[in-house]
Formats: sequence, structure tokens, C-alpha cells
Amino acid sequence: MDATSLRLISGLLLFAYTTSHFGHAKNGPNYYGKLIGALPQFAHGIKGDTYVVDDTTIFIKGFCYDGTAPDVYFWIGNSSAPSPSGYIVPYPEVEEGRDPPVLKPNNYTDIILKLPGGKRIRDIKWLSVWCRRFAVNLGHVYIPTDLKVPKARELPEFSRLAHSLRSGNITILDSKAFYIPNLHYDGAGPDAYFWVGNGSEPNTFGIKVPNERKSLAPLRGYQGEDIEIVLPGNLTVYDIDWLSVWCVEYKHNFGHVLLPKDLDVPPALGQTKITPPWWYDPTSSTPSPPLSKQELTNCKEMLEGRVQVQWEMIGEDIHIRVSARIREDQYVAFGLSGSEGKPEMIGGDVVVIAYNNRTGKFIAVDYYMSDYAQCDGTNGVCPDERVGGKNDAVLLDGERKNGVTTVTYTRPLRTNEPVMDRMIPEVETSVIAAIGPLNLRGEANAHQSALDKTTEDIRIDFTSRNIHECTNSLYNLPDMSDIKAWAPAAITNETTFSVRIGPAGGKRGYSRITGQPPWGIAWYINDLLIPELTVERGQTYTFIVEGGNTSVNPARYHPFYITDSPEGGFGQKTEAEKMAQRVFAGVKYDESGYPYPSAAGRYCEWVHKTVDMSADMETFENFFETLKLECDKGEPAKLAWTVEEDTPDLVYYQCYMHNFMGWKIHVVSVAGTAVPIASMIATLVVGLLTLSR
Repeated sequence: MDATSLRLISGLLLFAYTTSHFGHAKNGPNYYGKLIGALPQFAHGIKGDTYVVDDTTIFIKGFCYDGTAPDVYFWIGNSSAPSPSGYIVPYPEVEEGRDPPVLKPNNYTDIILKLPGGKRIRDIKWLSVWCRRFAVNLGHVYIPTDLKVPKARELPEFSRLAHSLRSGNITILDSKAFYIPNLHYDGAGPDAYFWVGNGSEPNTFGIKVPNERKSLAPLRGYQGEDIEIVLPGNLTVYDIDWLSVWCVEYKHNFGHVLLPKDLDVPPALGQTKITPPWWYDPTSSTPSPPLSKQELTNCKEMLEGRVQVQWEMIGEDIHIRVSARIREDQYVAFGLSGSEGKPEMIGGDVVVIAYNNRTGKFIAVDYYMSDYAQCDGTNGVCPDERVGGKNDAVLLDGERKNGVTTVTYTRPLRTNEPVMDRMIPEVETSVIAAIGPLNLRGEANAHQSALDKTTEDIRIDFTSRNIHECTNSLYNLPDMSDIKAWAPAAITNETTFSVRIGPAGGKRGYSRITGQPPWGIAWYINDLLIPELTVERGQTYTFIVEGGNTSVNPARYHPFYITDSPEGGFGQKTEAEKMAQRVFAGVKYDESGYPYPSAAGRYCEWVHKTVDMSADMETFENFFETLKLECDKGEPAKLAWTVEEDTPDLVYYQCYMHNFMGWKIHVVSVAGTAVPIASMIATLVVGLLTLSR
């Protein structure tokens, strides 16, 4: 075995050890605090599970309300039952002195409520959804009198072992965050990091923790700074025994603090604890925030709350901050409409902002749109600089946090490019916004849905002040990381399989199981979404295939075959690509030597009874109940596969015409044996590659 293979196996063993060592306790990634009950469904679709987070915070998981009742608020009090003698809990939070907004419709929204006026959990007896106009209780929960509220936990300071490390008493703020006051460290360690792990003292089997700047660079020096650090991924304080400053290269502990076993700290739900202003830069001597971090006085929401635009006129420039819930491979475009009074893309003058994950940089680029097409260097959706113009957008700052990309830039009111740039008027004007994917050049591709562009006339006066039309909905929208994946399915000890088409399962299904973007549909084997199959060498297996046999309709033509390719799509590959694939069943050759699929059959598809409800269904079994089977007339195809002795440990069932519709077949030599080691290693490698994206 060569050195590369040894390193690979060692890495996989270390990964497996670390994963098993950091298993989540019950107070792990799905820990929301102390459950106090579910809101009863009295009226208006009210429901949601209610938790106490800490002594001033309540969390409602999956809150629903149809929004049709008048004058409705979250309402607290200390009477024996909900009554008019209560207090409004503003949601969303508002500045002191401003009227709280009436509660808007919510559909399975996760809500954080901060008790107002210095009140604490011990001061109230109930939380209600209350109609103030008619004094009607729409649903409530009682606060138990003996409730033990989660609290921050103070620990000792770092032990002082090396490199002048010392601190004040460290505090566990919540299940993921540490507050380290008065931190001193000389910065001379060659490869030092914040480091957490298990055992009686720090050791090499630990995990790096990003510093207060969310960076995994080696630690710099600290001279009495107060910082906050957050555990990475799904790791929580319940999974670890210590926090240290550790030199990875020399395996040396500079100092550490042990965590007690009886922790009962608040969950990590994004509630603010001890955090400096968001613009604070501890390395700067400037007492006020830099220009790129200053609050802008106006804000407007677009695209159903997925985009927020802040702006302010400063001199002859407009300072604009665009925040959008987008992926790292997407952009958001914002600017002036091509026509007054309507959202017109052609002739529009926009700035495209994004975090380009290929370069690791934020962008703010001036675009002109002359046609509904990709830029060809002359026409289309083009950066001004590609068609002979100038980028008048000046990037000031960029940040990506919790799935939201935020970019701040300036552009002048007036430019010297009247053809490609529109002058910003000092009156109300029509604006547009769109979300779409970045192409390989890092430029804007077309948006993929009608929901991804403005469809109504939205108007902004860029000279205005104090326009506040934004909520915190941008941070309440679900992200993939907020949606739990379905458990992967597996089939063993079967010799006959039904093969049909079905939906890919949105953010819970195919993409989370395989790490690949879905085509929208996937194989359902024995009515399970892409299960992993286990077959035995020397045995014959029968696949009853109903993937469609009408080749003139590509959307309903999905022949089934078995290959060593994790991608599939044999029929669309070049000759060289076909030669690189090994096919085990489902493909035959005619007299001229041309391949053709042998297992198609009539078209049968599991379709949605109403709309795609995958995001709302926590298990595939629940989701499957929302589907119905629709089949064309005709007969299924039958594919018989006898597994040869030289078949690899891991192969795939796929679609002959389309990529990424199937998944794994594990091949064993004796029925009931474990998956072979080569297949285990391949699976772990795929998992590691997926995690690294």
C-alpha cells in the first residue's frame, strides 16, 4: 500500500473517530430551551411549540397564524389567565418609543420574543396570541411556576501555561457561544487555535474553533480584549469537555478551562448576548464606525422579504447596502428600472452584488441590460466594463452570515455614461431587483423563476430619510441548514424491485442525501426515494421499470440502467465519456454497434396531490402521503441482472438519458455481510467532499 493510500485511510479513521467522539447529546442542535407547551389551535390557524430560552427570551418553533384577525399581538401577563390586563411583546422588535406592529401572517416561522420593559420569565404566568380590539385569546401557554430557566454559566479563567495566556472568568453564553473577557496572548505560537475536545485535558483529538472574526487563521496576539467565539457546525457545549488555546503543529497546550457536566445553558438561537456593535473593529483606533459599517437611515423590502435595500444620500453619492438570502453561487441585482412606472429589465441600470465563492471575494458591479440573454460581449446582461463602459459602483464592504449576503457600495447620482447609466433622479423612481445564479465567469446568469424578479412597480426616493419598511423576515426565511434532511433509505434481502419516477424532495431529499443538485425528479425504488440497495454476487435481481418509453418527450423518457458512474446519463455522453463508464445492465448494442437502452417501460410517476410539501414534512413517510401515483397506459419493462463476480463493491442505478437521478448499490459476496471496506471508504470520501463544499 503506497503512502497516499495510508494517508487517506488514516484521515478516514481520524474522521470516524472524531465524528463518534463528538456525538450530540439531547441538548444538541435541536435544543430550543425548556418546552412549556404547544399553542392550542383555538382559532385562526394558531399553532407552534413554545420554549423558554433564558430569563428574558421565549422561542416559538413553527409558529402559524393566518393573519386575518384585527389588532393581534403576542401578549404576556401575570393574572391567572389571559386577560386585557397584559403587555404587548413586540414582534418584530422595534426601537424604544415606536409603536409595535400588528402581528402579520406566519407559516411555520421560528420566532424569538424578547420580554419588554425589563420583565423576566418569573414575572409572567402566560403567553397569549391576543386580539386587543375584541379582547379575544386566540391561543396561549402557561409558564410553570417551578420552571428552571436556562442561564449563562460562568467558568474559571484560562489556566496559564504558556505564551502569556490569561483571561478573566470565561462565560458560556449559550449552547454554542463563549465570552472570553480580558484575553491576553502573545501571538507567538506558530500554529495556535481555539481548540475543543473530550477527555480530562486537551489532546490532539480536538476541533478548531473560529476566532471572534469567524476565521480559522492561526491566532493573533490579544492585549486585554473581550471576545466572543462560537463553536462550528452542529457542535455544542454539551459535546465537549474543555476549551483551550492549542498549538496544532507542536501538540502543546497553552492553557485551558474545563466544562462542568451539569450544564443547563440557553440554546443557541441567535438571541443577542454580550456582543459589541456589529461594526466594531478591535484593531481600529477610530471610535466611530467606518463609513462602510454606518447605519443607513432608509430601508425597503423586495422579493417577498428575501431582499432588503438600505440607502442614504451623502453628498453627490448614494450609499446603498443590499442584503439578500441567497446561496454563495447566486447574486442579487438592484437598481433603476428600464421604464418609469413598471418593473422593466430591458434598459435597466443595476448593480450586481454577490459573494463569489470561487474567488472568495465580494463584488459590486455595474450592469446594463440590453437584452434577455447572457452577455456576448456586445449585447445582453453585461457588466458595463465588458461593453466599453465603466464600473461606477464602488465596493465598500461585504459580509455573509446565516445564509444572508450583505454588500455595501456607493454610486454617484450622476455619471458620464448616459447610454449605459441612468441618472438617479431626486424624486421617486421605479426600481427593480432580481436573484439568479453566477456563471463560471462570475457574472450574472438569468434568474430561474418568475418569483426571482420584481413584478410590481416599486418606487424609491433616494434623497429621502427615515423610510422604515423592513422587518426581520430576511433572517426568518428557512435556509437549507435550518431544514432537517430525511433519513436515507436502504433495501436489503430483496430480489425484485419496482422502479418509478418521483419528486426529488426539495431541500430534505435527493440533494441532502447525495450532495448533488437534483434535476427535480429521482428514482423511487419500491416506493422509497433513492434507497441504497444491497445485492449479492452470483444472484439474479429483477427490476420492474416504469420510467417512460417515449423518446420524443425527454421529460418523460427515463430508461433505467446500472453503471459504475455516480453521475449516469450514458445516452448523452461523448464516445470518450461512454468508454470511461462501465455498464452492468440496461444497455444493449445494435448490429452497427450503437448502444440503446433496454429498460424503459410505460411512464409512472409519483406526483404531488397539491403542491410540493417537502419542506413541511420532517420524514419521507409523511411526505409520501402527499403524493399520488399517475401511470400512462402500457406495460412496464423488466430488467434481469445477474451480478457477476467481478462487479465492484459499489455501483449505481441511474437514468440512461439524464444525470443524477439514482444512487448506490452495494455489492457483497455473501448475503448479509457488511458493506465492503472499499465501499465504506468511497462513501466516507463522498461525504467528506460534500461537507467541504
